[in-house]
Amino acid sequence: MQPNDVLMEAFGRLPDLVHGAVRELTPEQLRWSPVKGANTIAWLVWHLTRVQDGHIAELLDEEQIYITGHWAPRFGLEPSPSDTGYGYSAVQVMAVAPESWQVLEDYYDAVHARTVAYLGGLTAGDLDRVVDESWDPPVTLGVRLISVYDDDTQHVGQAAYVRGLL
Repeated sequence: MQPNDVLMEAFGRLPDLVHGAVRELTPEQLRWSPVKGANTIAWLVWHLTRVQDGHIAELLDEEQIYITGHWAPRFGLEPSPSDTGYGYSAVQVMAVAPESWQVLEDYYDAVHARTVAYLGGLTAGDLDRVVDESWDPPVTLGVRLISVYDDDTQHVGQAAYVRGLL
């Protein structure tokens, strides 16, 4: 198994988890919070998708799907490439209002498809390429991809937990 095969296997497990967290929920359920100020399923899945979209777009030197696909209005938000939900207040979390569970799935699936296509073309040597020198030590492509995957798995697990509380 090649390193990109491992990454494709890991990222390939995420769609079922995302779909399981959101499928068939009403907009109200997607925006339900177990306690005031806690993250909602809508925010968690939107955020994990935004993080993946932003990083993969940057690696490809392309526009984010969130912008080119006109997704922001379908979440009740203004389009901004830098808006990933990081540092959101409770009010901002509640403002993430997808039209339906299908919007969350469709946006995630579009980002996932581009991610898998990107991963499929990588070689082992690509993973050692430095992609961000602003950190000490500098961040390699392999480390960046694992960071995105780690963020996604944490947030989809949280979304599944919130769904279980419903």
